[in-house]
Amino acid sequence: MIETRNKLTIENNNSTMSDLVFLLLVFFMMTSTLISPNAVKLLLPESGSKTMAKQNVTVYIDENYNFQVNNTPTDIDGLQPLISAGIEQGVSDACVVLRSDKSVPVQYVVNVIDAVNAINEQSGTKHKVILATSPKK
Repeated sequence: MIETRNKLTIENNNSTMSDLVFLLLVFFMMTSTLISPNAVKLLLPESGSKTMAKQNVTVYIDENYNFQVNNTPTDIDGLQPLISAGIEQGVSDACVVLRSDKSVPVQYVVNVIDAVNAINEQSGTKHKVILATSPKK
């Protein structure tokens, strides 16, 4: 009886598939870190407190004193209607998170607080303004 030296084996080699999956994993991890969670780049003031609140509306003030309410650009006169529109109907104690660059004068922060206070007076609600900060180094 004559036997052949080269035997045929049927096997799947999965090493190339695992290399491909690993490369895809690295690619998605790298691209996901490039996405910024905040639409507005701000240098927030530093604080040691760790107060957390549920965000209903976010107001941004950048270093050029431009206002944005939930990523919608506005001016001082448009603050109150946009903040009011961003708060869900029936919510009486919403939190308005103010993300202001630390170079912004206090008057601009007060303008946002005044807008929320005007909404509270008109609708009889108790909405709060919380200033977002970065952790102390």
